[in-house]
Amino acid sequence: QVRLVESGGGLVQPGGSLRLSCVASGSIFSINAMAWYRQAPGKQRELVAGIFSDNSTIYEDPVKGRFTISRDNRKNTVYLQMNSLKPEDTAVYYCHADARVQAPAYPRGDYWGQGTQVTVSS
Repeated sequence: QVRLVESGGGLVQPGGSLRLSCVASGSIFSINAMAWYRQAPGKQRELVAGIFSDNSTIYEDPVKGRFTISRDNRKNTVYLQMNSLKPEDTAVYYCHADARVQAPAYPRGDYWGQGTQVTVSS
């Protein structure tokens, strides 16, 4: 019902930058919040940053001051600008949306993308 497609991952040297994008499509009525999570090998998936419908944002401590989340509501797109990347930022990054769909009673659900690999290495 809601499809999320991430892009922008890749290989970057320490100190470099990447910009991730996530486009939501499908029978969307509204999107409340969108977020980026990441999962490193052998670790649990963790929240990186989130943005709400009023454009308020939250960041986890390891990325504060380095990452910036933003959204374009007209395009149903969320971005993650990642600067000063470190090897410990290496992970698969997943997009998440808390959305209501075009259906009776506009049911609310959690939706995930397939993930995009970010590798920080020299």
